Amino acid sequence: MVRRLILVLGDQLSPPERLGSLRDADPGQDVVLMAEVVEEMTYAPHHRQKLVLVLSAMRQHAEALRTAGFEVRYVRHDDPDNSGGLSGELQRAAQALQPDEIWLTRSGEWRLERAFDGLELSLPAPLRRVEDDRYLCDADTFARWATGRRELRMEFFYRDMRRRHGLLMDGAQPAGGRWNFDAENRRRLPRDARAPERVMIAPNAVTQGLIAEIEALVPDGFGDLSAFGWATNAAEAEQLADHFFSDILAGFGDHQDAMALGAPWLWHGRLSAALNLGLLDPLDLCRRAEAEWRAGLAPLNAVEGFIRQILGWREFVRGVYWLKMPAYLETNALGAANRLPDFYWTGETDMACVGAVVAETRAHAYAHHIQRLMVTGNLAMLLGVAPAEINAWYLGVYADAYEWVEAPNTHGMATYADGGLVGSKPYAASGAYINRMSDYCSACAYEVKDRLGDRACPFNSLYWDFLDRNAARLDANPRMALPYKNLARLGEVERQAITARAAQLRQRFGATPLQAEGRVST
Repeated sequence: MVRRLILVLGDQLSPPERLGSLRDADPGQDVVLMAEVVEEMTYAPHHRQKLVLVLSAMRQHAEALRTAGFEVRYVRHDDPDNSGGLSGELQRAAQALQPDEIWLTRSGEWRLERAFDGLELSLPAPLRRVEDDRYLCDADTFARWATGRRELRMEFFYRDMRRRHGLLMDGAQPAGGRWNFDAENRRRLPRDARAPERVMIAPNAVTQGLIAEIEALVPDGFGDLSAFGWATNAAEAEQLADHFFSDILAGFGDHQDAMALGAPWLWHGRLSAALNLGLLDPLDLCRRAEAEWRAGLAPLNAVEGFIRQILGWREFVRGVYWLKMPAYLETNALGAANRLPDFYWTGETDMACVGAVVAETRAHAYAHHIQRLMVTGNLAMLLGVAPAEINAWYLGVYADAYEWVEAPNTHGMATYADGGLVGSKPYAASGAYINRMSDYCSACAYEVKDRLGDRACPFNSLYWDFLDRNAARLDANPRMALPYKNLARLGEVERQAITARAAQLRQRFGATPLQAEGRVST
């Protein structure tokens, strides 16, 4: 007799005491279901490292649950009886085991929640969905916070979260007298700066087997498998976290926004993939960071910046996602309707910054937040790439990408497709920003200071053309006043030349209208 059949999803790989559906489970009466299904492996053009990461972590988590005494019904993707979808596997297991109840922790993605909505009448036992309380702000609490606000701004949400969780607080006041030290975290990387050596996790036996498996299954898929170094179980994730706090956190703040050739990691943590799988606890990470500052081992700007990314930004984008879906991804505030250039996949471009970021993405399934925002995201926005095109790319190519975190970051922050719900202005920039924050331009075939001419940096004409094309939508935004004042200083002849150059670049890059190809743009 089975009391409960408990479905555990691939991003719910936390210890039983941290997952709502397993917290009071009885190994003697309950059965855990985990399933690798084609639907989840193919709904986005996943980087092959991401496939290895998730499947390896799932298989190891199943073994950890068995070690803890649970019976685990684990269905591999190559099982001939596999239905190909989570709903089908839940129905198949329920029919075979005839449990008294079926439990699952709510999914992180809207599409899965709607799929499970339709299951309740077809299952042979009642379906109970419990909230995922591994996050630090649930959807209902966020909705209450958002009610009545004219704008949703992360900064004010973050301050409330600091107070609620007592992080970096001195009584009722923020530690150091300020809530936010971001202004100190935007320094250009000095020429002689040397980032710390990084611990890369050597693939264990399960991961090695999956690397061979995915290589054979998806031989032409996106992404290199040879440099795999992700944590695939809780012990490996703790190894990465320990390394970050002891060797990296102290330098995390100052150069958080910097970019450099041949330096994909700099002082970034590489913890988000393990965090989003459930292998790390977000509140624990925040408390450990605060402890480093209070012990005098890391400066406040570094610790505050790290905590803001988890306690503030991560929880904020999740709140926005659940507040605004499904209509959120249907918005297209700038009317963008062009296809994504092929070099987002191949890296074959003369733009050194784009080539470097795509190459690192292919090699590591990783790029840090400024590379994503100000290089690939910025360029997609300037080119007028349709939201669905760039959203699918980001969702597929990064190891830490799940729709709840990817969509608001890409659709909102990087491309302004949501019209300012997440970001107060478009993060559009010319080549001057990339030159200031990186050494990419020193190795580029284009001239970063030129607006026009065959060798002028493409970001420059595309930037000014973006402002011109979207003036009716953007010039009333107070944060865009200075860019539009500078645009007004350009003569009409130069503006026409910029428009022509931008059109030429879009054509050359393949950022052409999707409707001309019979494809839908949203």
